[in-house]
Amino acid sequence: MRYLPLTDEDRKVMLAKIGVDSADELFSDIPDGMHLDSPPDLPMKATEMAVDQALSRMAAKNVDAGSVPFFVGCGAYRHHVPATVDHLIQRSEFLTAYTPYQPEIAQGTLQVLFEFQTQVAMLLGMDVANASMYDGSTGCTEAVLMAQRVKRGKKRAVLSGGLHPQYRDVVQNQANFGDTDLVTMPPAPDGNEDILAQLDDKTSCVVVQYPDFYGHVRDYSKLAEQVQAKGALLVIVVTEIISLGALKSPGDMGADIVVAEGQSIGNGLNFGGPYVGLFATRQKFVRQMPGRLCGLSDDADGKRGFVLTLSTREQHIRREKATSNICTNSGLCTLAFSIHMSLLGEKGLRELSGLNHALASNLADKLEALDGIELLNETFFNEFTIRVKEKKAVDVVDALVDKGVIAGVPVSRLLPGEQDLDDLIVIAVTELNSEQDMDALPKALGEIVNA
Repeated sequence: MRYLPLTDEDRKVMLAKIGVDSADELFSDIPDGMHLDSPPDLPMKATEMAVDQALSRMAAKNVDAGSVPFFVGCGAYRHHVPATVDHLIQRSEFLTAYTPYQPEIAQGTLQVLFEFQTQVAMLLGMDVANASMYDGSTGCTEAVLMAQRVKRGKKRAVLSGGLHPQYRDVVQNQANFGDTDLVTMPPAPDGNEDILAQLDDKTSCVVVQYPDFYGHVRDYSKLAEQVQAKGALLVIVVTEIISLGALKSPGDMGADIVVAEGQSIGNGLNFGGPYVGLFATRQKFVRQMPGRLCGLSDDADGKRGFVLTLSTREQHIRREKATSNICTNSGLCTLAFSIHMSLLGEKGLRELSGLNHALASNLADKLEALDGIELLNETFFNEFTIRVKEKKAVDVVDALVDKGVIAGVPVSRLLPGEQDLDDLIVIAVTELNSEQDMDALPKALGEIVNA
C-alpha cells in the first residue's frame, strides 16, 4: 500500500465520479487489436551494463543524417546550428523547459521570451506573438480553435490540400473530440485547388501552408481578401521558417493568424523533437490568442520589469474561460531559437535563405534533366516535389538508401491510400548539403530510374 495507496473503494468512487463502470472504459478509444493480452516479450531484468550494450547495438542501426547525402524535409530540416547556441542554453540559469511561474525570480527567462516574441512577430510580419507553442502542428490546431472563438458560432474550418498531412491529422484528432466541422480538401500536388468553393456562412477559417507541403510558393494576398470578405479568417502555416528570410511575410499577405514550426532555427532534428511552435496574430485578436504573452512594464521604482501580460491557461484562470489547455511552452527551444536568430541578424538570415534557395535550384535543375524524372514545381524555396515515372517512390527511396543516399520523403508514406501519389518524392536542400551531396543524388537516382 506504500506505492499503491488507493483502495478498491477509492477506485469505485473515482470511477463513479467520472461516469464509467471500470478502468477499461478509459481505454475504449484504443482499437481492440492494439491492446496487449499479456506483458510484452521483454526480459524482466538486466544489468545496467547489459542494457547499455543492448541499446547501443540498437542505436548503431540508425544512419546519422550527417553521415550520408541527406535530403529529407517535410516539416523537419537539417540546418547548421552554431556551437554558441548549445553552449549558452546549457547554462544553469537557463537549462529548464518549464514555466516561470514566479516572475519576480524569473526575470531572465521572461526577458528571453519577450525578445523571442519580438523576433517572431517581426519575422512573421504580425502585430503580436505569444511565448511559443509545443510545435507547429499543435499550434495549427490552436489556430483553428482560436478562429472559432473570434468568429463565434462559426464551427467550419477548411484545410488546404497543400497542408502538411501530419498537421491535418492533429487538427482532425482535435475535431474528433470537439464540435469543429472540418473540411479537408484532397491532396494538391500540382498546387491547384478551389478553396473559396468550400466556404459558407458558417466558416470560421481557412488554413493554408506557405510554402506548401509540396514546396509550391504562392502569394496569398488575394486569397486573404476573398476569405475575409466572406467573414472568415485566413490562417497561414509555415513549416520551414528559414524561408521567411527570402519570401514575403504572411502578415504582409494579410494573414489573420500565422503558425510556424521554428525548429530550423537553433534546434536540431533530435529524432522529431522537442520542437518549438511559433504563433502570431493581429492586435485586435490578442485576447483570444492561446498560451502566454510576456510584456514589459515598470515597477514602483521606475525600473524595467518583465511580466506575464496574458496567460489565459487553465493553470491561471477558471477552466471554462481558458483559451488553451497548453500546460507549458517549449522554453529551452525558444531560447535556442532566439540565440540563433540574434547571431544571424537580418542580414545573416537573408544570406542563409538565399543560399538554401540557390542550392535547391541547382539540384532541381540536375534532377529535371534526368530521363524519367518530372519536376512538379514552378516555384519553390528549398523544397520541391519530383515525379518518378513508372516507378514507386518508396522503392526508389529504399534503393537510394542502399546506395548511401537518403533522398527525401515519398508522399505515399504520409498520405497512404491516396490516389496518384505513389510516384512522388519531396526533396529538401539546405546549406549543409555539399557539392558531393548534390552530385551523388542525381547520379544514384539516374542509375535507378533508368535501370
